[in-house]
Amino acid sequence: MKNLLIAGASALMLTTACVGSLDDDYNVDPKSPRTALASGFIANAERNLVRTIVSTNVNINPFRFYVQYWAATDYPTESRYDLNTRSIPANFWNPLYRDVIRDLREAKSTIAADINLSATAKANQTAVAEVLEIYTWTVLVETFGNIPYSQALDFANSRPKYDDQAAIYADLVTRLDAAINKFDASTSATGLGANDLINGGSTASWIKFANSMKLRMALTLADVDPAKAKTMAEATVGKVLASNADVIDLTFNGTFPNTNPLYEDLVRSQRTDFAGTSFFVNRLKGTDGPVVGGVVDPRLNDYFNPATSTALPPNTFAGGTYGSTNSKSTNSLPGNKLRVQTLPGVLMSYAQVEFMIAEAIARGYSGFTGTAASHYDAAVTASILEWGGTAAEATAYLAQPGVAYATAPGDYKQKIGYQKWIALYNQPTEAWKEWRRLDTPTLTAPANAISVIPVRLLYPVVEQNINGANYSEAAAAIGGDVVGTKLFWDKF
Repeated sequence: MKNLLIAGASALMLTTACVGSLDDDYNVDPKSPRTALASGFIANAERNLVRTIVSTNVNINPFRFYVQYWAATDYPTESRYDLNTRSIPANFWNPLYRDVIRDLREAKSTIAADINLSATAKANQTAVAEVLEIYTWTVLVETFGNIPYSQALDFANSRPKYDDQAAIYADLVTRLDAAINKFDASTSATGLGANDLINGGSTASWIKFANSMKLRMALTLADVDPAKAKTMAEATVGKVLASNADVIDLTFNGTFPNTNPLYEDLVRSQRTDFAGTSFFVNRLKGTDGPVVGGVVDPRLNDYFNPATSTALPPNTFAGGTYGSTNSKSTNSLPGNKLRVQTLPGVLMSYAQVEFMIAEAIARGYSGFTGTAASHYDAAVTASILEWGGTAAEATAYLAQPGVAYATAPGDYKQKIGYQKWIALYNQPTEAWKEWRRLDTPTLTAPANAISVIPVRLLYPVVEQNINGANYSEAAAAIGGDVVGTKLFWDKF
C-alpha cells in the first residue's frame, strides 16, 4: 500500500486581508493525505512487479506452462496457448505499465521535489526507482517486442507510438549505466528503509542488482551484438550477486492481500489446477533426460508433492500430460514450499547469476575468475541450497556424467541452459525468456495446441481497438503480431 504524508495543520492568522482565502485554507482536512511519499510509490511498484513476475494465475502469467514445468488438471486451454479468451496479454501488460512504471515515475518526481532530502539521498532513491523501471521495461520488450516507450504514459496522448525493440533495449543499457553511476556507494542506506520491500534500503544490494541486470542484458544481446555484450559483461566483474544471501526478492507477509500469489492460488483459493508435467518430473526423477538411472534431483520433493492416490505406492512422484486434463490424485501437485504465505518472490537469484558468469566465460569474456565449469557447479549448488538441500546432495548430483559440466550432453548453451531451466522453476518469466534465448531443453507443443509454443505474447486487444494505426505499424515492423514471431535478441 502507498504510504502517504499526513499534512499537519499550519497556524493561520485571521485578518480581514485573508478572508478571501477561507475556501482554500479552511476547507481542508488537516488529517487528510495530500502528498504521497516516494517510498510509498516504490513499495507499491515493487509489490506489483514481483506479483506479476511470479504469479501462478494463468490469466496473467502462463509461463510455467510454456516451459513445461506444469500441466493443467481441469482447465488445459492456456496450456494449449489460448491467449485471448482470458485476455492474458492485457493482464500482463497493464500492471507493468500502470502499477509499476507509472508509480516509479511518480516516485522520481516526488523525490526530485522533496526539499527535505539530501542530494545523496535523492541520487540513491532516484537510482533505485530507475533500476526498477529499467527492469520492468526489459520484461515488456522481451515479452512483446516493439512497445510504446518514448510516448508511453502521457495522459495527453492516448495513442502512443511503438518504439523499435532493439532501440529501446539500447536506450535501457544507457539508462542503466547512468543509474549505476548515480548510486553513492559511500552511504549504506538509500533512505527508503522498510518501504523498500526488495532490498530494505541497502545501497550495496541495489548496486549489485543493477550490475547483475547489466550482465543479464549483456547476455540477452550476446547473439545479436557480441562486441557490445562482451564489453558490458566484462564491466560487471566483481560487482554482481555473490551468494544466496544476496538474492533479489520480496518477502511477502502473512496478511492478505500481501501474501505470496502462489499461496493465494494454491492454498487460500484451494485450487488444484496444476500438476507437474511428465517431461519435467521424469527428468527430476532421473527416469528420462541426461541423468537416466542417476541420483534423483534433490529438488524433486521441494518442487512437487508425491501423488496422493492410494492406488500408487507411497512417495510416488508422477507427471501429467502437457496440454491435456490430468488427474489430481495420481500426479504430483506443486510442492509445499510453494504454498507458504511468506515465500519470497524472486527477481534475481544467485544461481541465475552464477549461470550467467559460466556462460560469459564460455563465450570468451575476460576478467572473470574461475572456469565455466566452476561457476556452473556453483550455480547448481546454489539452487539446491536455495531449496533447502545440502552441499553433499549438490556434490552427489553434480558427480553424475549427465550433470557434470565436462560430460553433460551438448555445447555450453545446452549444458548451462538445461540446468538453468531446472533452477528457474520459481522464476517463470525468466525461465521462459532463457528457454527462448538458449533453446534448451527441446520442448514440443502438444498435438492439440492452437499454435507453436509462444516465443512472444500477442499485443493486448485493446491496443488494436484504441491505438489501431500504431498497433498495425508495430505488428508489421516485428514480422506479425503472432506468437511465433521471434524478437530481435532471439536469433536462433
